[in-house]
Amino acid sequence: MTVRTLALNRLAIAALAMAAACSGACASSGYTPKPFPLAGAAPPPAGSSSPAPDAPAAASRPAPPDPAPPTSSSGLDDYALVGTALALRGTPYRNGGSDPQGFDCSGFTQYVFSQYGVPLPRAVREQYLVGKAIAAEELAPGDILFFSTTAPGPSHVGIAIGGDQFVHAPSSTGVVRVEHLGSSYWSPRYLGARRVVN
Repeated sequence: MTVRTLALNRLAIAALAMAAACSGACASSGYTPKPFPLAGAAPPPAGSSSPAPDAPAAASRPAPPDPAPPTSSSGLDDYALVGTALALRGTPYRNGGSDPQGFDCSGFTQYVFSQYGVPLPRAVREQYLVGKAIAAEELAPGDILFFSTTAPGPSHVGIAIGGDQFVHAPSSTGVVRVEHLGSSYWSPRYLGARRVVN
């Protein structure tokens, strides 16, 4: 087994543990890639309903969980952060959105990290400069993943949740959901990852 395979196996185990505990292309251009896979998307928790992609968010949408106190060496509880991101699955895409009524990709990452007192810039290209660059074989839950979707350079962002998966706010008719980094759409568009350090 390669180092990358071992790292991905460890992250897959962490993602399964997180999923059990949690139950549950942006770039402001409106571009929706075709095909746009739903692989890895988990259903919303029982008793809640995901809005239709073009429907406004329901006023009764449950608030994301309160953030836990930081526990990692970077001052950030990465697993709690991932849990907050996953709790937002089903939230509709909204161009320029940065709250649970609707998100675009960078508004989603900015919102999730802000719940833990970590400020991120608003734009994808600015977020790409934050923290420390991380090699693919070192990806961990809570790392920020960047993609080139609508233009050269970083134009889409998501949050690694472990294994081969990430959570993000895809463009236009999408909702916040989980997808696979190794998919035929995302893999060739992957630019790199950053780890936010306080």
